[in-house]
Amino acid sequence: MAFPDFEFDKDLPSFILHTDVLRYLKDYAAHFELLKYIKFQTLVLEVDPAEYQVSTSSAKLGHKWKVTFAPVTDRSNLVTEEYDAVVVCNGHYAVPKIPDIPGLGAFEGEVMHSHNYRTPKLFQDKTVLCLGAGPSGQDICVELASTARMVYLCHNKPLLETPLPDNVQQKPGIDFIKGFKVTLLNGEEHHVDFILFCTGYYFNFPFLTDKCHVNISDGCIMPLYKHLIHTEFPSLFFIGICKTVVPFPLFHFQVKLVQAVLEGAVKLPSKEEMDADTEAEYQKRRSEGLPHRHFHVLASQQWEYNDEMALMAGCSKLPDWVRNLDGAVRIMRRKNITQYKNVNFVLLDGESFAIAS
Repeated sequence: MAFPDFEFDKDLPSFILHTDVLRYLKDYAAHFELLKYIKFQTLVLEVDPAEYQVSTSSAKLGHKWKVTFAPVTDRSNLVTEEYDAVVVCNGHYAVPKIPDIPGLGAFEGEVMHSHNYRTPKLFQDKTVLCLGAGPSGQDICVELASTARMVYLCHNKPLLETPLPDNVQQKPGIDFIKGFKVTLLNGEEHHVDFILFCTGYYFNFPFLTDKCHVNISDGCIMPLYKHLIHTEFPSLFFIGICKTVVPFPLFHFQVKLVQAVLEGAVKLPSKEEMDADTEAEYQKRRSEGLPHRHFHVLASQQWEYNDEMALMAGCSKLPDWVRNLDGAVRIMRRKNITQYKNVNFVLLDGESFAIAS
């Protein structure tokens, strides 16, 4: 998960805690002397094209951006400044997505989204229904098993192959809710104390004005070239909207390309060419069975994407062992989600890896 130009502490285990990641990011910022460039405790309220113009023939970097912000502690103290480019990096784990389920509003138990989950202690001796079997749903249900009386992992995907704790059962999704009773799609009824939604998030850019022409449709952001560059305003960039990826390396290559574009080392195609490229990728992925809402889900395609970003930016690619190790870990996770994090790996000669003895 490390950025290619800054390693994790070698004394850490292979599977680290979120506190280790936070310390790593702080060390990264200190190492590259970034803190002096960052304005903390600041809320961006509005981003607007300063010289709004629609380019019909080619992409232009020439216009500027008006950015209005204020201190978090005093939102009336507005400041507007002009910038040559805007890079949006607010991620996609801030606005929880909760499905519209009949009876949810009258559910007599408690409801939480994984966004607010912190510790399994809150669920002591409770019957918990965890809706969603993505990475968060899988990890949380294993943690919950240590304190909860029963955990129902509800999803509509193929059953997980991994052994699960004895008090975790896989079930289909929810049909409707009445009181404390949850009726599943297979007709089963279960008394549930707590519903925990692991159902993902919405993209949210409330600071972008309508003039930015950013269209979000069921989890798909348009018009973006390479999931990154606004084709009408190619000095507006979106870092990290791609899903199911190893995040930090992907961020690294996206930023490298943004840097090369802003420095003039990379000349972008015309707006029409970028839009055509995006449409071709979209249609290809739809033909492969990918739903519209998963257009930014890269998964196994992230490695080719990273290589493409590196090639365009003129920087070094990731070594092959990173991709191979990720694949090996994913297989281990599918086989035994409760035990795989106990393994440690060692890097051999900078080219291959092995399980530490």
